[in-house]
Amino acid sequence: MNQSPNTQAKARPGEVVAVIRRILAENGRDYRWYYVLAVLCLVMVAATTAFTAWIMKDVVDQIFYEQRGDLIALICLLILGAFMLRGLATYGQAVTLARIGNNLVARYQRRIFAHLMKLGIGFFNDTRSGRLAAQINENVNGIRDLLSMTLTSLARDAVSLIALIGVMIWQDPMLSLMSLLIGPPLIYTVVYLTRRIRRATREAVQINARLIGAMQEATQGIAIVKAFTLEDELSRRIGDLVAGAEQRANRIARVSERLSPISDMLAGFAVAGVIAYSGYRAAVGGQPPGAVFSFITALLLAYDPARRLARMQVGMERALVNARMIYELLDLEPKQGDAPGAAEAKITRGEVRFNNVSFGYVADAPVLQDLSFVAAAGKMTAIVGASGAGKSTLVALLQRFHDVEAGSIEVDGQDISKVTKQSLRRSIAYVSQQPYLFEGTIRDNIRYGRLSASDAEIELAAQQAEADGFIRQQPQGYDTPVGEGGLTLSGGQRQRLSIARAIVRQAPILLLDEATSALDNEAEARVQQALTQIMAGRTTIVIAHRLSTVVNADHIIVLEQGRLVEQGTHASLMADLHSVYARFHRVQGNKGLGLVDDGKPIQTPGQRAKKAIGRNL
Repeated sequence: MNQSPNTQAKARPGEVVAVIRRILAENGRDYRWYYVLAVLCLVMVAATTAFTAWIMKDVVDQIFYEQRGDLIALICLLILGAFMLRGLATYGQAVTLARIGNNLVARYQRRIFAHLMKLGIGFFNDTRSGRLAAQINENVNGIRDLLSMTLTSLARDAVSLIALIGVMIWQDPMLSLMSLLIGPPLIYTVVYLTRRIRRATREAVQINARLIGAMQEATQGIAIVKAFTLEDELSRRIGDLVAGAEQRANRIARVSERLSPISDMLAGFAVAGVIAYSGYRAAVGGQPPGAVFSFITALLLAYDPARRLARMQVGMERALVNARMIYELLDLEPKQGDAPGAAEAKITRGEVRFNNVSFGYVADAPVLQDLSFVAAAGKMTAIVGASGAGKSTLVALLQRFHDVEAGSIEVDGQDISKVTKQSLRRSIAYVSQQPYLFEGTIRDNIRYGRLSASDAEIELAAQQAEADGFIRQQPQGYDTPVGEGGLTLSGGQRQRLSIARAIVRQAPILLLDEATSALDNEAEARVQQALTQIMAGRTTIVIAHRLSTVVNADHIIVLEQGRLVEQGTHASLMADLHSVYARFHRVQGNKGLGLVDDGKPIQTPGQRAKKAIGRNL
């Protein structure tokens, strides 16, 4: 995913607080009682930990030093109760935080997908789908981890540390001052390691997303991989990505784990110093050992929360990087939204009018230039031209996948830029030249055309698309799973299901972008006959390279380099032997080729623009 220029910048000092505040503002109200329960459990853990250290003074002095046998049962019951409360509180906080975290992940996954559906086609043209999916899957846990670490650090570790330090000061202020001298060097170490790990964490997230995305793309295109014997080359490339991911993971481990030996050495100095000083006092002054034993217990118990708090900053940096990248995606504004106050489109007849339309994918490379024509209501209009002349772009503009740069497009007299996209698209049935099937059954994929369609309507649409025969030959008929991307079906079968999906939509406008390109001659003839019946009474715009499929069109538009150069019926255009259409027809009839000029493929500005976009992806 293309990152904004500031994404590589270092995190600002208060950014963790800002991100946590945003997460809480968006979700806190829904989880407030869960947070209260989790905090109470964590405080109970901290309190019982401090109590364990505090009671050690009475254990040593009262039971062992003064030999008070009458207090043994009471003190043992208190210790047993403390450990039982600690166990129950630990279980309660773990389950509660897990429930909050899992629900947060699910909530953000739904939110991200809903946001992606609002973004325009341009975003997905610029973003590799496999990498995007991998990055989302890896980063979404950062939201959960950021909250969990913050809550456990503040409510458990910070409270435990404060309570244990309080016990230490209560038992011996001088020893407390000596042991707390390790604080400044430990804080300096944490700050230093945090700066080192920040950039490495972001690089690791990005390269892991590239790795998972590349693996996904390779497996999805396995037929091409094997057909072109690319196994070794792709294995080498994947291996390079794996090595890069391993290198960065090792770097993060080296940096983040440096905290453990440093903190252990500092703690060792503190414990050794305390024991040496307290031992000297006991040997020289005859001081009872209970207070010192309680102090050392508190000091040892304080080591774990202190270490976790120190490591928390390192972990927070990782979670912060992930959370920031999720919010970078969520903060992307759709570039092509509905106009303010856009009305619902009211389309009945389906007349389509292009008024001086110009458009280009990149600057200074127009694909359509000053294009004007009318697709009459209830009639079939064919768009022909060389590859890259702008035919598919024309269809994309009609569906508002992109907005025109100049001119306007009207449907039944309504400017489509002033109506909602959803209401416009509900009135259009579209069959692309690259049929796509979703996970699910054959019946599900046809029903996507109109979710309210009955089983009888689905089967009728399949019959009209010449798909019913092969469907009933499948192991489970209409309830047969299609496999990933429909790979269990042939290209022609997928195309016929795509046509059935368009038929069941029952829309007044039908767009056919090379709808029969994947069919053999016999199947194409059957589908063309079915389409002829379906197109009756509907405004149909057909894009075709094979001119034999548009001979019976009511109106033919000929495009060349993004401009309308000819229009008319098949008979009128063929009457002029020097027309572009007649030349295309002769080339196809004589050579059986696509639309070419002088035996070479025509390369238009639109084709060059699309190639430029491909190089930039």
